[in-house]
Amino acid sequence: MGKYSDNRAGVFVRQKGGYEAFIPHPLPPPDLVFDEGLLYLLSKADGALARLDGVTQVLPNPDLFVAMYIKKEALLSSQIEGTQASLQGVLEFEAHIRPKDDINEIQEVLNYIKALHHGIEKLEFSLLTLDLINEIHRFLIHGTRGSHKLPGQLRHVQNWIGLPGGTIQDALFVPPPPEQVPELMHDLERFIQNDDKTPRLIKAALIHAQLETIHPYLDGNGRMGRLMITFYLCSKGVLARPLLYLSYYLKRYREDYYTLLNDIRYQGNWEAWLAFFLQGVIDISNNSIETAKKIILLKETLIERLLENNISGVHAVKLIDTLFDRPIITIGQVTEELRISRQSATNLVGKFENIGILEEITGKERYKQYMFVDYVRIIEEGTRI
Repeated sequence: MGKYSDNRAGVFVRQKGGYEAFIPHPLPPPDLVFDEGLLYLLSKADGALARLDGVTQVLPNPDLFVAMYIKKEALLSSQIEGTQASLQGVLEFEAHIRPKDDINEIQEVLNYIKALHHGIEKLEFSLLTLDLINEIHRFLIHGTRGSHKLPGQLRHVQNWIGLPGGTIQDALFVPPPPEQVPELMHDLERFIQNDDKTPRLIKAALIHAQLETIHPYLDGNGRMGRLMITFYLCSKGVLARPLLYLSYYLKRYREDYYTLLNDIRYQGNWEAWLAFFLQGVIDISNNSIETAKKIILLKETLIERLLENNISGVHAVKLIDTLFDRPIITIGQVTEELRISRQSATNLVGKFENIGILEEITGKERYKQYMFVDYVRIIEEGTRI
């Protein structure tokens, strides 16, 4: 096997099959150029993240906001890989309604949520090690259509990125040979844990790109790479809550995303990727701040709507709070949550339906389910296929 070409990101090496596989150099890249434009973006990104952290403190319930945002991120990250599920489908499935969406695709979204929660919990007392990364991957893939593709195990065959039905010779990119993957992942683990002076957001961008380039698993590499951004920033205390999710941005600029990753591999152009990543942090932080403000405003206007329609009492206000936690709900659940009679729950839900807060979504005479439509519409922005 002879060397094909080399740059500061890595080296292409010709393999026995006649194709060239890329072997990345360990991070950090040498001689990163932090010009005025990149430093400006880094400063803006840090500021936007700090504002996002601040605005979430005044939400009706920050943890519920985070929980819904995790669903949105799981959905968007899965959609980048071709999943066709919707936010309503995920919520319906969780509420034990049979959704119109493909159950297998919803399972992939739910696995992403489990993987994220598992990783965040473990990082409270554990380092972000290769063992933990593999463990998270097992949560991500287990029980889905990719479950035969070795959940939690590094690949032992060559993979490639290309058009469906294409061969490795036609590939857009061929990651490193399988025998190189364990050492490359240990190099990445060392970089993650090394407390150097690289700015945290820059480091998160480098980690994501390197994992995508190594492509260490047979399935789920894109989703794992996007999870790594959140895990790294949470592990370093940059985020108090897992609130930064770039999948909305990466889905919107998918072609640029893939092109810039390949520009690292073929040209060693790390700076263009870093600028794109930081712009994403700025855009998504600002978008999340606007979403948080819309939710605060929604809470205020709903209370006003109750008063305007002469719907008063502690149970009505408590139902508003419950809906932010459970945006799809049944009469039985209202009865249980508010500790009121079924008749009182039916009357209250009827009033909420009449003034447009709730919408019946099953079309059934019995076992009806109601959706908190305004809230779901705010959260689902950008998730429609």
